[in-house]
Amino acid sequence: MSEVHSLPLNQALPAPDKETILQDFRIAMLSRHASLMGRKEVFMGKAKFGIFGDGKELAQLAMAHAFQLGDFRSGYYRDQTFMFALGELTVKQYFSQLYAYTNVKEEPASAGRLMNGHFATRSLNEDGSWKDLTKKYNSAADISPTAAQMPKLLGLAYASKLYRQNKGLKEFKNFSLGGNEVAWGTIGNASTSEGMFFETINAAGVMQVPMVVSIWDDGYGISVPNEFHTTKGSISDALAGFERTDSQKGIEIIRVNGWDYEALLNAYHQAGQLSRKEHVPVLIHVLQMTQPQGHSTSGSHERYKSKERLQWEKDWDCINKFREYILSNEIATPDALDKIEAEVKVQVKKEKDAAWSLFSGEIKKELQEAVGLIRNAAQQSPRKVIINQMAEELAKTINPIRKDVVSTVRKVLMTMRMDDSKAKTELKTWLENQSGQIHDRYNSHLYSESEWSVLKQKEVPITYDEKSPSIDGREILQAFFDYTLENDARFFTFGEDVGKIGDVNQAFAGLQAKYGENRVSDTGIRETTIIGQGIGTALRGLRPMAEIQYLDYLLYALQILSDDLACLYYRTKGGQKAPLIVRTRGHRLEGVWHSGSPMGMILSSLRGMVVCVPRDMTRAAGMYKTLLKSDEPAIVIECLNGYRLKEKLPSNLGEFTVPMGKPEILREGKDITFVTYGSMCRIAMDAAEELAEIGIDMEVIDVQTLLPFDVSGIIGESVKKTNRVIFADEDVPGAGSAFMMQQVIEGQQVFRYLDSEPQTISAKAHRPAYSSDGDYFSKPSQEDIVEKVYAMMNEVNPKKFPSI
Repeated sequence: MSEVHSLPLNQALPAPDKETILQDFRIAMLSRHASLMGRKEVFMGKAKFGIFGDGKELAQLAMAHAFQLGDFRSGYYRDQTFMFALGELTVKQYFSQLYAYTNVKEEPASAGRLMNGHFATRSLNEDGSWKDLTKKYNSAADISPTAAQMPKLLGLAYASKLYRQNKGLKEFKNFSLGGNEVAWGTIGNASTSEGMFFETINAAGVMQVPMVVSIWDDGYGISVPNEFHTTKGSISDALAGFERTDSQKGIEIIRVNGWDYEALLNAYHQAGQLSRKEHVPVLIHVLQMTQPQGHSTSGSHERYKSKERLQWEKDWDCINKFREYILSNEIATPDALDKIEAEVKVQVKKEKDAAWSLFSGEIKKELQEAVGLIRNAAQQSPRKVIINQMAEELAKTINPIRKDVVSTVRKVLMTMRMDDSKAKTELKTWLENQSGQIHDRYNSHLYSESEWSVLKQKEVPITYDEKSPSIDGREILQAFFDYTLENDARFFTFGEDVGKIGDVNQAFAGLQAKYGENRVSDTGIRETTIIGQGIGTALRGLRPMAEIQYLDYLLYALQILSDDLACLYYRTKGGQKAPLIVRTRGHRLEGVWHSGSPMGMILSSLRGMVVCVPRDMTRAAGMYKTLLKSDEPAIVIECLNGYRLKEKLPSNLGEFTVPMGKPEILREGKDITFVTYGSMCRIAMDAAEELAEIGIDMEVIDVQTLLPFDVSGIIGESVKKTNRVIFADEDVPGAGSAFMMQQVIEGQQVFRYLDSEPQTISAKAHRPAYSSDGDYFSKPSQEDIVEKVYAMMNEVNPKKFPSI
């Protein structure tokens, strides 16, 4: 294998001193033994799965030397050495995550919600307010999907550009030191085959943001070698066309070997300096890395690597080469290095044991409590023998987990279902008390629990005056966005065609010229990184609005929205937030594309986001205002056919809010409740007028937001009055309409108030056909509503409402 060196530095990096070198050796050995012991813990049954960073230690130490306070990392599960080097991860915390310990103080990255190797620092205080991000090392919360860490990396870097260039952001000193922060990304060589990687690299080259991407290249993607992954077998060779030149901006590309200590220090110093000062994106291709224990605990790399390759990996292991470097330069003796390693092994074992003691001790205490209560209950039950047997089996469980305890208690209570004893009541009370703790450990923080939650924002009603004109819906939005850009320096928007022409529907018309390209900007056609751009900037305290031009384009970005944004608050247990607003448009339009309303897809995959479905642009403006006062990510789906419809201009535009989770009754009625949202509201109101002419009084309710959904039970109260309900939208059968039905029938317990079978109205199962006829025969129409309602009333009173 050929040796590859880093590019020469413009300013030479001083040689590291002896103390620094030996401290790096100590951290490298600590990380390596954490990996080795971690694997053993999995095989001993004390952890479910393990994936480790052995073989990547030296490059990560070099990266840590270039990383500064205020910088951000967006990496993946091999980066433990880097986190150890920064002091943002202890060995005890490392093993606490391996064991899935749910104590947030002991496992601050995810409180046991993520498998090991998922690193995150806590950006928020316990009350949900921001910490001073400039005084700490920051790591954006890791996610498992390959290359999915790349899109938000773009946003983390873009934030520095905005903080440097937007003078209105100078006052926000807790988030940036004048835009001098670098966003550092890491990725494995095989994952660079993903489209998200290429999209991010391309966007970074276009935007010129301070982003340094390290590629840990060990030659494989699990069992598949580079030649099957990458053109030319080398990602840096494949990306040569992106490399900057004297006359063209682009990406600086540096190649360096993963075992070459001084070259690594030079490479990372150069990359950090260049990116920090000049906002040039840099790619560091770290070659000749190894993976001593294979990909993970799921299998052995001996299955797919040749004996020659395995021997090479032993010979060129970065820690072995580092040891050779130290000895050849007479920095330390072999005995001194052996002593460091011995000390480290003792330290790792001690911290590992401490983590296990805390984790297992907590569960064993609960187990002992449960066993005592079960045995006590057995004495008062005619099924004493079988209940005592359950207690004995639980007591003998090796390495018990919480499931063992709770599952046994539930089985015992089922066994005692016919009993009536004090001991049974005590056992049931114990389980009920556990349920609250279980919710906090495993189910809490899907949505914000801070004072900035959307549910805690004060409602400011819409007001009008006598002079309020009727204008196009798009003009309502334009006026609102103008007001917001003027009054909130943190707010900015970007997307395809948003800048110069003011978006395809003109809601930002003229606003780029007024506020500049940093506030209202165009992007390339790259939905995934548009969302990533939004996530990263939101993680750094800004208030971005990312536009996805049409709702069906959301599919390009759905993975990032679901796996990164929607679950961020949950998977960090309130440690990080990214209040990104995704603006898009959908519903009524003709044709297979742009006209879909895939709400079922959104509702299933974006739990953790607020989902707003305004019926007009006035309500959309009020929702945006509410969201900008809150700290939760959201998607707002505007009505495509509403931009040219006339709406009365509110007198308090920019101040009024629309509450989340609060439906609005558009028309009161006594015969039937009709629940819908978005463009269907206008069709429902027209149908209600037609039905009124034949003696049917239909109540029409606009849900306004699907997540959260009717938190006050407004729809349920309507159903109690009318005793009949229809749920309607433009989604496919069994999707959005079925969700609404479940929320009301099951969630609001209205089944006993129904005198008729609850019904749904939806679009056809296929996408809408083109032309007005295609729309009419694909999506719900006024006639569909009238006929469905009439059929229900015919069943109730066939004399008054005979069959059509």
